[in-house]
Amino acid sequence: MNMYRDVSTCNTYNYGDALYWDARYVQEAGSFDWYQRYSALRPFVRKYIPTSSRVLMVGCGNALMSEDMVKDGYEDIMNIDISAVAIDMMRRKYEYMPQLKYMQMDVRDMSFFPDESFDSVVDKGTLDSLMCGSDAPISATRMLGEVSRLLKPGGIYVLITYGDPKARMVHLNRTVYNWKIELYIIPRPGFEKPGGCSTSMKSYLEPVQITDTGLLPADLVLEDPDSHFIYVCKKTEDTDINNIPGYPLAADIPMRETLVK
Repeated sequence: MNMYRDVSTCNTYNYGDALYWDARYVQEAGSFDWYQRYSALRPFVRKYIPTSSRVLMVGCGNALMSEDMVKDGYEDIMNIDISAVAIDMMRRKYEYMPQLKYMQMDVRDMSFFPDESFDSVVDKGTLDSLMCGSDAPISATRMLGEVSRLLKPGGIYVLITYGDPKARMVHLNRTVYNWKIELYIIPRPGFEKPGGCSTSMKSYLEPVQITDTGLLPADLVLEDPDSHFIYVCKKTEDTDINNIPGYPLAADIPMRETLVK
């Protein structure tokens, strides 16, 4: 895989183009969550993002994740997407839910928001979309630069992606961002080990050590070869480099309200 552009995982669609997404959302009325539903991501979200945080959901599309987060106690989520069709649809759908706000915006230029506007940024597949464009390195740099600018010191960028460290760390691990990065790996929804055994969520709640060169350990074998990767990037100051929350991930945090299946 070319580390600057995800050639092997892209098709002929232009995922960086608003026209593509407008047409898609006109055709597909139902909601769609890329990669993972909130129920699987919840332990990671709850560990790193307090419910009182001001959250920016980039590339929200018509996913249910923001709704699920509000049902789980989150109070302030700004949702942006390049597609005006998606934003209009979601604004109407959630007009009764004041915790959710919607704006049409390109993640490569979020200058509408001032510096250090958000406690956390959540990205489920949006960087991946930009990585399919012909100008992928420039688009990725613009987006991640904006994410870094918008995060408060100590803020968290949670990236859910199909990109392994070989393809993503070159973009994430830049000194200008000053991010402390932790990596988790989870299987696709419904993945079963050979032999029909379902996997245990508990084993995926431990971070994976990235090598000094930004790669996965040579002896690491993924149970699911098409696993998803969760990069937790904390915006640090020089004195703040090890101040990642110390409490463990838990799969059984009490829910405030039962999630929509």
